[in-house]
Amino acid sequence: MSEKNLGGIMMQFQLTDSLEKVFPDKHPRIWTEKSASLFQNEQYSFQIAYQHVGTEDSFVQLQAETDAVAITLSHVKNVPSDLPAYPDRHDDNYLSIEPGLYPDLLEPIRENKIKLQAGGWNAIWIDVQPKQQVSGEQLIKIKLLDEKGQCLYEDAVNIFVYPYELPKQKLIHTEWFHGDCLADYYQVEVFSEKHWEILENFIQAAGENGVNMLLTPIFTPPLDTEVGGERTTIQLVQMEYQNGKYIFDFSLLKRWLEICERHHIKYLEMAHLFTQWGAEFTPKIIVKEDGKLTKKFGWHVKADSEEYQEFLQAFLPELTSFLKENWEVDKVYFHISDEPGEAQLSMYAKAKEMVIPYLTEFSIVDALSDYDFYEKGVVAKPIVASNHIQPFIEHQVPGLWTYYCCSQNIDVSNRFMAMPSARNRIIATQLFKYDIEGFLQWGFNFYNSQFSKKAINPYEITDAGKAFPSGDAFLVYPGENGKAYPSIRLRVFYQALQDLRAFNWLATLSGKETVLSKIEKQGEITFSVYPKDGRYLFTLREEVNQAIIESLKYEQIK
Repeated sequence: MSEKNLGGIMMQFQLTDSLEKVFPDKHPRIWTEKSASLFQNEQYSFQIAYQHVGTEDSFVQLQAETDAVAITLSHVKNVPSDLPAYPDRHDDNYLSIEPGLYPDLLEPIRENKIKLQAGGWNAIWIDVQPKQQVSGEQLIKIKLLDEKGQCLYEDAVNIFVYPYELPKQKLIHTEWFHGDCLADYYQVEVFSEKHWEILENFIQAAGENGVNMLLTPIFTPPLDTEVGGERTTIQLVQMEYQNGKYIFDFSLLKRWLEICERHHIKYLEMAHLFTQWGAEFTPKIIVKEDGKLTKKFGWHVKADSEEYQEFLQAFLPELTSFLKENWEVDKVYFHISDEPGEAQLSMYAKAKEMVIPYLTEFSIVDALSDYDFYEKGVVAKPIVASNHIQPFIEHQVPGLWTYYCCSQNIDVSNRFMAMPSARNRIIATQLFKYDIEGFLQWGFNFYNSQFSKKAINPYEITDAGKAFPSGDAFLVYPGENGKAYPSIRLRVFYQALQDLRAFNWLATLSGKETVLSKIEKQGEITFSVYPKDGRYLFTLREEVNQAIIESLKYEQIK
């Protein structure tokens, strides 16, 4: 740790790792190792924590000497949380359960000029990424200079880069994308050129951080909308009804697919074909009829109405034909209804029967966590909540998917702002052990209150209006010029995905048991039992990296 006294202004600086959350009133953990190994094009992060004791902010210049490693700087910003945890539903693995300010937003730093915030501890976030073809030891020298060029702090981090890239991600990963929220926040017309620009910026951010499946609004997704209410219309398929016949225009959907192709999106999931929590009603669908746009379907139309069945008979064959021409069939997924309960099971089954004849070549997936429902054949490929997955594991259900949201708040991994970052990153070990095929989370950028009753400012309200613990509803912030600003949680989860890629690589080289022996060195890991200390994750990853290199050398000798 370094201390400087400039004209009576005391400053302290120290390095800390990416799993530390720096709070103003707590001395952060010191990162003593100051070294790491990684592969080409792999992202790695650490922080410079600082305490600026004074009444006024000060400006400093950060210098990082390296040509072989790309460096991105962000200022860690604290954001407000009125609901960091449910008061009656939490465990002891939270950093705090009290309302207050939590470090989360990573605000980009331009031209390496940084305004040090006065009062308490804060942090500068540093992302490093070795360039392609770079290998060997890379020393990153860091200096902080005051406005007169005087050195306030200097240190160095040693990165050893192996001359290989991690294999591509196998996990299918979706964070539900809410394009209507972007139009609302930026106050732009849906599918205006400005909206398309913003959509592409956010899709790019998703793709760069391991999201490879995108929720696609063929019509406004019927998600988190109060009964009788509605969300801003966002409908990629334009429709007309003339002389008893539907006419469909897929040109906007074609543009959406082209953006997806540009930004690492390999899989598509169509908006749910029926309303949430039981499939009782129809989604909001806008149709041009007699020259006017009308809300032909919505809460006012029952799911099993003849009118909707007629629509599906016309729509689904044309939609699936378009998708088969423009995407790989085995990478397109459909939804019936999200989170049906036991009381809605018969309606869900009825809704499914309505669409099955048109979707025989496609996968159908839905969040459904009761094993009895699966046994009854209601959903062939369930997406199971991580705290209800054990019966599915015990019955060796193939191709398992899992998800978490606000309800997964005790014992299991999650990424609320109030949780330690290690609880976020640990999921890689669980996804690997149980051969999880897909992971879903519902909030990449949900900037509404619960049930979408109103749009909110995510810089001021982080819990959907005291509905969901902060960190559940969105992973990115709407930044300047329509850019997505990352959160600590986004970065840490992406690094978990990199861990998973490394685990899978070693399993290919040396067998799954070799990886499990390293993962479970401290004891058996399940979705609810795992090491809580972040140092376990760093040590594990170093051991896995070394084992990969040793296996590669052995293969070369053979």
